[in-house]
Amino acid sequence: MHTLDEQQLEDMIRGCTILGTGGGGSPTRGLRLIQSNLAAGREFKLIGLEEVPDDALVASPYMCGSVSPEGVGTSTSQGDEEMECLEAFKALEADLGRPFFAAIATEIGGGNTAAALCVAARQGIPIVDADPAGRSVPELQQTTFCIKDVPIAPLAVATAKGDVLIVKEVSDDYRAEAIVRAVAVVSDDRAGVTDHPMVGKALKTSVVPGTLTTALTIGKAVREARSSGADPVQAAVSAGNGFFLFEGEVAKADWKFEEGFTIGELTISGQADDRGHHYRIWYKNEHIASWYDDEPDVTVPDLICVLDPKTGEAITNPNCKKAREVAVVGYPSPELWRSSRGLELFGPKHFGYEIPYRPIEKNSRIR
Repeated sequence: MHTLDEQQLEDMIRGCTILGTGGGGSPTRGLRLIQSNLAAGREFKLIGLEEVPDDALVASPYMCGSVSPEGVGTSTSQGDEEMECLEAFKALEADLGRPFFAAIATEIGGGNTAAALCVAARQGIPIVDADPAGRSVPELQQTTFCIKDVPIAPLAVATAKGDVLIVKEVSDDYRAEAIVRAVAVVSDDRAGVTDHPMVGKALKTSVVPGTLTTALTIGKAVREARSSGADPVQAAVSAGNGFFLFEGEVAKADWKFEEGFTIGELTISGQADDRGHHYRIWYKNEHIASWYDDEPDVTVPDLICVLDPKTGEAITNPNCKKAREVAVVGYPSPELWRSSRGLELFGPKHFGYEIPYRPIEKNSRIR
């Protein structure tokens, strides 16, 4: 176990936002929450998966809803009003009658990882250096917990309107997604959730280890590259063993809110080595599939990330606007997602695309 300092936390959130593939919540709000808790003297403690006792209880707090442009939305709060997941965490703990030893993020993203970090800090417990996605995902059932048949319930849901619900049982994770999404839709498109209460023994075999450290490594590499005058995008690619996919200017950026999700598409006109070509990305909160000159290029579960070419910072959806210069990079997904069950949950066909999944490292175009 070690305590994260402010610089490490900032680097971690930068890396989480990159790995968030356009979604994962607002890093601006996430950093504000972290800084508020630091100012209050709270500590952010990180523990390795191996440090969780087999009989210790752990749960996953997060926010559920669509993503909005920075500065747009119903929430203007500055503190715990944005932490409905903290209320859900407390409610589930009370319902179980047993304290949680640690928290674990539900995904890697600038907002949701920050939320989990802040829940842990507020409760005086550590956060586990792991998560059940290795990236951000749009739907509740899209977790390695689901791949491994770890029950999502009991779960708690809390809203800014003061509602707190305990869901004792659900028929499956798809049903949990429908229930929680419906609550979010009628609650200004946001709800706090805590789910997957489990003991350490089950946790250790059902998550992707070391993901917060990976995010910190990528975020630190980008910051140091900027400081030294090096290429921050290349630093992000190298630090995460990724690939450079495309460079250009956004020619078209359309999005809409639909059933609790942000659905959108980007079209990018190529520049530099990509001049004369175009790149298209479709997203459902997170980037799901991309096309190079109308040919399928990269799809989930691999990561498609849009960065600012000058700073290396991730551009979240739908903040990627027309005429903005961007660099698109990609990373291989964790191996669990590449299993038949993983692809059923989070492959291109789940989103209606009859595109065979091809691992990003086998894409001959980007070798």
